[in-house]
Amino acid sequence: MFEKALTGTRNYFAWLIFLLVFIGIGFACYLYQYQEGLGITGMGRDVSWGFYIAQFTFLVGVAASAVMLVLPYYLHDVKVFGKITILGEFLAIASVVMCILFVTVDVGYPNRLLNLILYPSPNSILFWDFIVLNVYLLLNLLIGWNVLTAERKAVAPPTWVKPLIYLSIPWAISIHTVTAFLYAGMPGRHFWLTAIMAVRFLGSAFAAGPALLILLALLLKRLTPFDAGQEALNKLRNIITYAMLASIFFVLLEIFTAFYSNIPGHKHAFQYLFFGLEGHGKYVAWTWISVVAGIGAAFLLLLPITRKNNAWLVAACIGVFGSLWIEKGLTLVVTGFVPSPLEHITEYAPTLPEIFIALGIWATGFLVLTLLYKIALSVKLDPNSASIH
Repeated sequence: MFEKALTGTRNYFAWLIFLLVFIGIGFACYLYQYQEGLGITGMGRDVSWGFYIAQFTFLVGVAASAVMLVLPYYLHDVKVFGKITILGEFLAIASVVMCILFVTVDVGYPNRLLNLILYPSPNSILFWDFIVLNVYLLLNLLIGWNVLTAERKAVAPPTWVKPLIYLSIPWAISIHTVTAFLYAGMPGRHFWLTAIMAVRFLGSAFAAGPALLILLALLLKRLTPFDAGQEALNKLRNIITYAMLASIFFVLLEIFTAFYSNIPGHKHAFQYLFFGLEGHGKYVAWTWISVVAGIGAAFLLLLPITRKNNAWLVAACIGVFGSLWIEKGLTLVVTGFVPSPLEHITEYAPTLPEIFIALGIWATGFLVLTLLYKIALSVKLDPNSASIH
């Protein structure tokens, strides 16, 4: 079926070339980083995780969100998700590819990743994160490709696929839970030291991922004959609404605990985010943009006048995705280092090479996603294909 990705319109190939340009720029910047070291980034002794790990954290959530389609479709026979479940699985594949690339550029030399295989350490959360992410990637590849192949041939998928589908459901939850443990297991970082870090991650994941999927589905409807169906979008909208409200609630719990307890270590991080601390406030504007976008999107999803209008739905999904990208893809990681355990404040900002490398990785993800969606749509729009489960 891969040959389907090699045919298309002029606009299709123009989009591929556009992505390849950004991939080339990002790769050139990575070669510069490989030659000069991580000193070209904004990271240092006090802030050792930056933009790369922040993007990794956010994208793990986008990958995990595929379960919000797989679970209702395969376990509860919600047939309206039939057209777009494969889109969610392929989005998960592209997201995990980006996760792996962000970790690769963050460790400096790629051969260092071999230490996870050559010298496995079960006591390391990073070791388990490596395991669950790669298994999840393999699960989605096997499930998505075999289900799509069966649909193309108008036959039922192989019987061995069903157990993998059931396994992928708890596995999707595990990948973001284990990622949350990377943060929550660090006693010296008060901002991350919270028992609800995992549920915070899952709440934001189940809002951001479906929000991106709705935007992609509406874009495909505009550019191709493919229509995911309004009922499917409405159900996804409901999932986003509840997940976003839960995500906001979890953050409010953290703020209440920090300020009511009056423990300085917990308060300082939130003060830095919302108001600045000791004259340092590089992320205050970003934080308030995230708050306004998130709350505004929640209202658009709740109000009867706006919630059933696709134009407002697009605005709400952009607000949800943007708000949670700022929270999980930028401020969460950086703020964990402010102030340091020695009460020093070292502010961090990604450098231009970091940004271009990140853009190159995002372009790689969208290239993978474009090719996979092109293959999926070639099957979905083929009159000789039939979905049999």
